[in-house]
Order: sequence, then structure tokens, then C-alpha cells
Amino acid sequence: MNDPLISKDAPPRVVTELWLYPIKSGRGVRVERAVAEAKGFRGDRRWMVVDERGVFFSQRTHPRLALISALPRGDVMTIAAPGVGSIEIPADPAGERCRVTIWDDAVDARDAGDAPARWLSAFLGVPARLVFMPEESPRPLRREITGKGDEASFADAYPYLLIGQESLHSLSAHLATPVRMDRFRPNIVVGGCDPYEEDTWRRIRIGGILFHVVKPCARCVVTTVDQGSGSSDGDEPLATLGRIRRTGNGVLFGQNCVAGEKGEVRVGDRVEVIETGPPPPIRPGGMP
Repeated sequence: MNDPLISKDAPPRVVTELWLYPIKSGRGVRVERAVAEAKGFRGDRRWMVVDERGVFFSQRTHPRLALISALPRGDVMTIAAPGVGSIEIPADPAGERCRVTIWDDAVDARDAGDAPARWLSAFLGVPARLVFMPEESPRPLRREITGKGDEASFADAYPYLLIGQESLHSLSAHLATPVRMDRFRPNIVVGGCDPYEEDTWRRIRIGGILFHVVKPCARCVVTTVDQGSGSSDGDEPLATLGRIRRTGNGVLFGQNCVAGEKGEVRVGDRVEVIETGPPPPIRPGGMP
């Protein structure tokens, strides 16, 4: 439904931050512009660290992944981490094809080779390999969202995660020690809206690109990992979110999205809310 409460005189909603995560669960890269594609922003989570069976690693079990940076430049990508230096690999590796698993999905990928595997294993302290998702490798979403086939990269479930800047400010007011936005690993941060206003969004336009807001994002222990140190800070902010943002579907913060078309998104782009709907049924106090 269209929202009659959105005033034409309200301050404009704008993109304040854009983030890419070249390696799933690796360090985020803040950018000024990004190209929206079906699987997510170009260059976002097309790489993933897996074990010897091809099962994905994430910060849930390996928080030190947060310290691995990846910088693609032309035909080469440089990955680096504290204590092990850096290594250069092809940005589009022609390695052996393999089948990897992320949650319940089996996905075709390419192995990046033995050198990055040794490098990752040394840093993480367990056998690990790096794999790449080529463009032709499909990972369809479990259900149709926009009337056509939607896909994801190596993201947990959906191509894009959007969070309102004021939602973080509201959460931080409940915390003894405020946390940074990078704890929540968004792709798109929007300013100029009310706290948790994004809960009601269903379709938005950023610049010239239409996005469908699919469902709220249920949060996990990754939010407790300090992205600067690669270690857990205890149970916050997840514990507080559990008290103020719990529903029957988990603890919610941010919105999962898919792109309805391709094109460039920039910091400073206006965010036009086209369609809204009811917010999720939050249970204050974390009551079941």
C-alpha cells in the first residue's frame, strides 16, 4: 500500500553508507558507489572460505575472518591479515571447479588454489580453502520474490541488507557502550528516516534503481564480534536486541532486499519510499 503519512515536506532520505564484503565474513569495504546486480552489489561476497569438505566458514565459528581484507584491482585481488602479510591471487580464478555448501544450498564454485589455502589455514589455524562464485554459477532464492527468478551470492540468504542510521542510534541509546554500524554488516545505510522506519518499507527507489524489501533480518552472534579486533565482546548488542526487537521469527535488525533492476547506487542518492506495509510484531521485553 502507499503510505499517506509520508510528507512531501519531510527531510529527504539519503544513502549515507555503502558496503561491500568481497569475501564472505571478511572485512567490509566502505565505498562511495556500487553497481547493483541480481546477486548483490558487484564484487560483494563472490568469495568464500570453506573447510576441506567445502562447507562454508563464517564469523559465527571463526570470528578472525573479520580481520581478512580483500582488495580487487583489475585482474588481481590482494588479501591480507595481521601476522601473515598478504597474498595476490587472480580476481577471476580459472581453478578447479568444485561444489560447496552454504547453509542448505549446494553451489558450483572455483577453487582459488593451494597458495591461498595455505595462507588462510595458517591464519585461521585450521585447514581452509578459498573459493570463487563465477557469474554463471546460479544460487536461486528459495522462493520467488518479484515475479522473476532472484539469486544470491555467498550472502547468508538475500543479496542486500539495508539498515536505517537512526535505527542504530536508537539501539545505541539502550547500550552501555554503543556499537558501530559495521557490527551489522549492511550493504546500504539510509539516513534521514525515523528509527526502524525501514520495518514498514516494501518497495523503495535509490537513485534510479528499484529495490524490493523482502523481510526483516534475524540477527545472530556475529553482531557480538568486534569487526576491528576479530573477537567477541560478550553478548552485546544481541542481548539488548533480544529485549527490544524480538518477534516469533527471531531478533530483528535491518531489512533484506533484492534489486528489481541493475544500475549504479551512490552515497548521497535519495531514497524514495514507494510502498509500505505493517511492521513486524515486536514483543517488547523479549517476552515469548
